[in-house]
Amino acid sequence: MNITTHARPAHSIQRVIIIHGYAAAPDAHWFPWLQSALQAEGISATVVTLPTPAAPQAAAWEGAVNAELGVPDGRTVVVAHSLGAITALRVLAALPEPWELGGLVLVAGFTGPLEALPVLDGYLATDVDVERIARNIRERAVIRSDTDLFVPTASSDDLAKRLDAQLYVQQGAGHFLAEDGVTSLPAVLDLARIRSGGPVGDPL
Repeated sequence: MNITTHARPAHSIQRVIIIHGYAAAPDAHWFPWLQSALQAEGISATVVTLPTPAAPQAAAWEGAVNAELGVPDGRTVVVAHSLGAITALRVLAALPEPWELGGLVLVAGFTGPLEALPVLDGYLATDVDVERIARNIRERAVIRSDTDLFVPTASSDDLAKRLDAQLYVQQGAGHFLAEDGVTSLPAVLDLARIRSGGPVGDPL
């Protein structure tokens, strides 16, 4: 299935938090493009600076994301890539109830250890109660590629199933890195523009 996006109704999303992944930075890959595109539409967009990205520590990363996210609401969307996805999920799982999030877009998302990156086994040793937090998120989407060398397609598909999220597949995008030729992601921009409204838990 290729990603197809469509014009959406006027949105009321006010804030997008973008979380990069392992060995990345706010100015890497497609993150600055997405931030600029959202800001051009009058939406506040921040790419979280995660400490020691080449040697990530779970507590430090989760602390940085939590500090930027604060108290989410129906007008907040989180976009996370790769290792940033499980980091975002853990931060959301630790929030005191009740809470609400307008949308969650996970690019190359996964949970559990990766055979291709055993260096991250320690970081990934603890799972997260994905099913529990899904009910607090209005719109949920997982985007994966069919040529990802790091995250198996089954891992992203399983995460989408656990989140009861809409799954999108972008052909030939690798791990969604600049070296894969991915420096913009219009599909993610479209999903980040989701229109707040309707009961929490509605599928995309």
